[in-house]
Amino acid sequence: MQFVRFPVNGDNFLVEGPDGKPITSIISIVSASTKAVRRSRGTATHELVFMATVPALGYNTYMVYRAKFTQKFQEMVFSKPMREKALSTSPIVIENEFLKITFDNNTGLLDTVIDTVSNLTMMVKQTFLWYNSSTGTPDSSQASGAYIFRPNRTNPIPIMLRNNVLTKVYQSNLIQEVHQEFSPWLTQVVRLYKAQRHAEFEWTVGPIPFQDGFGKEIITRFDSDIKSGKQFFTDSNGREILERVKDHRDTWFYNVTEPVSGNYYPVNSRIYIKDDKKQMTILTDRSQGGSSLQEGSIELMIHRRIQHDDGRGVGEPLNETGQFGDGLIIRGKHFVLLSSPAKSASLHRNLAEQLYMAPSISFFKASADWQIKYNLSGSFLHKNLPANVHLLTLELWDSNTALIRLEHQYEKDEDPDLSTNVTVSFKNLFVSFDVLSVREVSLSANQFVEDATRLKWKVMDSDQMMPSNKKPIPVSPKTLNVLLSPMQIRSFLATIKGH
Repeated sequence: MQFVRFPVNGDNFLVEGPDGKPITSIISIVSASTKAVRRSRGTATHELVFMATVPALGYNTYMVYRAKFTQKFQEMVFSKPMREKALSTSPIVIENEFLKITFDNNTGLLDTVIDTVSNLTMMVKQTFLWYNSSTGTPDSSQASGAYIFRPNRTNPIPIMLRNNVLTKVYQSNLIQEVHQEFSPWLTQVVRLYKAQRHAEFEWTVGPIPFQDGFGKEIITRFDSDIKSGKQFFTDSNGREILERVKDHRDTWFYNVTEPVSGNYYPVNSRIYIKDDKKQMTILTDRSQGGSSLQEGSIELMIHRRIQHDDGRGVGEPLNETGQFGDGLIIRGKHFVLLSSPAKSASLHRNLAEQLYMAPSISFFKASADWQIKYNLSGSFLHKNLPANVHLLTLELWDSNTALIRLEHQYEKDEDPDLSTNVTVSFKNLFVSFDVLSVREVSLSANQFVEDATRLKWKVMDSDQMMPSNKKPIPVSPKTLNVLLSPMQIRSFLATIKGH
């Protein structure tokens, strides 16, 4: 399931699914922050939003018509407008089938997130803050810059021009949104889509003011009631999860000289904190730096503008002025999940796959007979892969050979059902060709596994040699069954025959 959103001019549209039946769609006015980002580079007045589905390794075609109130369209389902909801003295609430999110009516800030399915409630406040970039200290002349993050104080400064953020609420049967303005140069939209387990936080930051001469490194921070202690978790290149502990290193004594930046880690796809009952997971739309510097807290760096060079080779401050000469504007998204620790892996692994392997969208001007001339839906698989398996690579090398990589998406003991060995058969899997035989190759596909020789070494204080000589279980030429263990990636050169 994927929500499609794109700019349009006008407010009357009709969307048809692959079966030719009208589907629900929403029209919303282009926000002031979007107009500020695009400036003179666009003129669309509205955005059209609808929910789309795509079959496994396949495609669906949706027809979008500019609706005219003729007899043909008289009984059709037109796009519904997003309506602004009048605010009252009660807390602001948006909710869908899975989540209920409340905002403090006095400050306009996030207050609670409730997983209504599991009956979990998390008290959480989300704010934006900035670290003042160091220009050097008596102990060290090292300044913050393009390569170095070094704030001159441990406590970041809140970004709020007043005691509350300006807030508006928009609702429809597909989407509910809370629009927040923290300052003229920092706004955010919190969205809940229908039937989604996560909340979307879309922030727009910049141009960062610099006339005061201070370098500013902007973060978003979620402060919750989760009893996480000093422990938090980040991903490793989007796959394995690594435990982090504030002010600690497993293999050596860590002397804390940089209490903020010394606890920052790369976040390629997700970061989370947890206790015995709750887990908050935040997925990013790009690689960022992140940490948990206080119990129950997650912070992520989202923008920087610095007045001094860090002396690491760039030779200039990190002060990009952009196309219009006043600084860069950054727009991005964070996707927030609340769940029990036992169920969290199945949610964040599945969401990560949806986000980072999102379907590609193409646009065509359709002719009147498009639906007659072309297939509007199709899949190149006869059957769906198991929920814990991802088709990582399908690359045609020549007319008779294809490179195929399969990956197990879960780590050991992450999930009671999905962190188990799984078998996939290449027989009758693909629609357009048959797999006749396979030979397993290394991950880089430059040598066959049976020919590979690995460098070996001894483990300290042990006679054990690493890695072991263990080879993956061969693929039977009769069944073409592939066994995958948690986190395993297996690569094959397949001999194929097209249909």
